[in-house]
Amino acid sequence: MTGSFDEDYENATADVEQVPARPASSRRTFVAGALGAGAGVAATLGTQYAAGASERNSPTPAAPPLQEARVPFYGQRQAGVDTPAPSYALFIALDLNSGTDAGGVQRLLRVLTSDAASLTQGTAPVVDQEPELATVPAHLTVTFGFGERIFDIVNPAKKPAWLQPLPAFEKIDQLQDQWNDGDLLLQLCSSDRFTLAHAQRMLLKTARSMSRVRWVQEGFRRAYGSEPNGQTMRNLFGQVDGTINPSTLDDSMDRFVWGNHEELEPWEPGGTSLVIRRIHMNLDTWAQSDRPAREDAVGRNLTNGAPLTGTQEHDPADLSATNELGFTVIAPYAHIRRASAQSRVERILRRGYNYDLPVQNASGFSEHFETDGGVSNSGLIFCSYQADPLLQFLPIQERLAELDMLNTWTVPIGSAVFALPAGCEQGGFIGENLFT
Repeated sequence: MTGSFDEDYENATADVEQVPARPASSRRTFVAGALGAGAGVAATLGTQYAAGASERNSPTPAAPPLQEARVPFYGQRQAGVDTPAPSYALFIALDLNSGTDAGGVQRLLRVLTSDAASLTQGTAPVVDQEPELATVPAHLTVTFGFGERIFDIVNPAKKPAWLQPLPAFEKIDQLQDQWNDGDLLLQLCSSDRFTLAHAQRMLLKTARSMSRVRWVQEGFRRAYGSEPNGQTMRNLFGQVDGTINPSTLDDSMDRFVWGNHEELEPWEPGGTSLVIRRIHMNLDTWAQSDRPAREDAVGRNLTNGAPLTGTQEHDPADLSATNELGFTVIAPYAHIRRASAQSRVERILRRGYNYDLPVQNASGFSEHFETDGGVSNSGLIFCSYQADPLLQFLPIQERLAELDMLNTWTVPIGSAVFALPAGCEQGGFIGENLFT
């Protein structure tokens, strides 16, 4: 898994202008014995270089009521990437109908853009027969992502070289077709589940004449206002998830997510990329491990997320520190060691959402992950945003696939890569640069 933004919308304001910057040997023995039992994870919890809470130090003006909490839609960059992550999310992958041409894609994007812009501002789209349901925007953002086929239809020359399925991670992946790929992604996030449901219905109503739903993933965090300001989210393992993300408070978000870096460049100005990994988390076997074993596997303290070599969550992890027996305090297999950056560009924005489904729907895993007789069918929708996934995300994922103790309790079951286009100005539409 990999981390995400603070679950904190205290910084959101009503009707603000969009700005360009959117801008220990005993526990070791226990865990090592479990390593061969599992199959595994992708990039996950907060790590020293690649996770974090970009808004934790920002000022905290009084938050507007949800009926006034609007995130601007129009601008150079799409909202929903470096804006704070609200409580609920829907990720909807659509497949275009066969025979769809460039003109059809443009018409679809024009109408979806118009509807999304209205919904995010608390205004009903033209086709909305229940306009009263659109009046509470509740930080709603709608973010568009393109799969390979949209480029193949509209403008193959503009397709990023990295826009393709990730290579197979045979040691850990048990991917299921129902969670992979897609032609067009709609990422919907809001602090109100009711708002999200209505927005989903309106956008799918618009899209259904030209596309069909491939998959829908629904995720959640703590409810709006339930955590203190600056609190990093926790996943269902109880671990803080996203400690050192790139920040909007300095130039790190601009450099690593939007590609304004000497070793990176955006696929188009204002664009970025999104990798979505659906990660099953075996909470039943996780519950059988003791607290020291869990902390040893991650390399962080459960109570406050501090690295095992520190006292506070945001203390840098000392990967060279050893204990009285000469063993490294943070184990060779610990998640935060495996995910630590090995190059200057290996920083990603982690924005995760938990999922929790009825137990009886769980099937298709290896024997180790079978949930029959268990009490959970849960996991993480892990979203990684970066300028170039091949340079930034893939190396981290390869190290985690090779050796990460969390692989004992997790398994990736879905994977998709999307190019997120630039934003647009009023009167334009998302993706219009492909047609010029």
